[in-house]
Formats: sequence, structure tokens, C-alpha cells
Amino acid sequence: MNILGQKIPLRRILGMIAGVVIIGIGIAVFKFSHLGNDSISALNMRISELVGLSFSIENVLMNLFLFIPQLIWGRRYIGLGTIINSLCIGFVVTFTSDILVGVFGSANTLPLQLLWVVIGVLVVALGASLYQTADLGVAPYDALSLMLADRLPVPYFGCRIFTDALCAVIAWLLGGLIGLGTLLCAFALGPFVQFFTKHFSEKILQYQPGKGVQ
Repeated sequence: MNILGQKIPLRRILGMIAGVVIIGIGIAVFKFSHLGNDSISALNMRISELVGLSFSIENVLMNLFLFIPQLIWGRRYIGLGTIINSLCIGFVVTFTSDILVGVFGSANTLPLQLLWVVIGVLVVALGASLYQTADLGVAPYDALSLMLADRLPVPYFGCRIFTDALCAVIAWLLGGLIGLGTLLCAFALGPFVQFFTKHFSEKILQYQPGKGVQ
């Protein structure tokens, strides 16, 4: 498929879209657990509550706001995946959240909440693996840590911890839910993303970022 003059295999586009959908489902699972989301989702959810907007709409507005620095300093991180993620993921989260509540009611015991958190980590990691392996651009929030790493003598991991911690602190100061799910996102997602990338995503998409078709 040709996009902006660049021929991109359909499997990578479908993998990117599937990744966005799966990430959205995982975020909804975290929300359903009531033990905290990843830091940027926790911040978005709290802001949406404070301003009276749906999470879907607030998420789009936040992405548009964060797209400004990405457009100025991180154009090389912009792609089809940036657009799909920015516009669609909030609606996937809302749709999935409604289904979870309708089917399961609520996770009101700690063992159930812990089970949903574990499921959330695995689902988000799988989605992130597909999305990143497709290599079709990153979401504006994800671009922040990449741009910082490009310009500071700090490795990407440190920049990512900084942006995640900053969002978590702001969400907490605003009265948002920061909990076990937030900590697991910060420290457990990386290894699982790496696992899914090696054993699933690269094989399914037949592609490795920076190396091309295998």
C-alpha cells in the first residue's frame, strides 16, 4: 500500500491498527481493575473528569496538544500510526470499558482486581509490541521521551521514567488514581513488550524496525 509515496506492506498497517486496538483494550482493563492505569492514561482520565469531557474526546485533545512539540522537534517520529493512535485509542478505551462493566459488573475484591491488572499488563504489552514493531510512527506522548533522549545526555529509559513519573505526579496532585497498575506499567511492561516482539510481532509482521523485511 502506498502512503505519501511510500510503499508499506499491508501486514504492517494491519499490525499497527491491531496494536492500537489492543492497547486500548488493555487500558480499559486497567481502568476496570480500579488499581490504577499507566501514568498518561491516569492523567487523561482525571482531566476528563475535572473538565466534564468524555475520556475519548479529552484524549484526542491531549494528543493534539502534545502533537505540537512532536511536529516541531520530532517530525521523524510522525507517521500513520501517530494519527491512528491519537484519534482512535480513546474511543477504543471507552467502548471496551462499557463492555467490561456490562458483562462483569465490577471488580470489587482484591484478588479479582489483581487478576485484571495482570491481564492488563499482558494485553497492553502485546498491543505495544505490535504497534512498535510496525514502525509507522509513535503517539505524541511516546515521542516526548524519544525527543528528550535525542537532545539530552540521558538514555531513553531515563527519559521515559521522567515523563511517566511527571504525568503520575500531576495525576496524583489532581486527585487521580495512581496505584499498583501504574507501577506495573512503569516497570513490568518493558520486559513483556520485548518478549512479545521477539516471539510474536516480528514473526507475524515479518519486519524488524531498522532492518526491514526479514
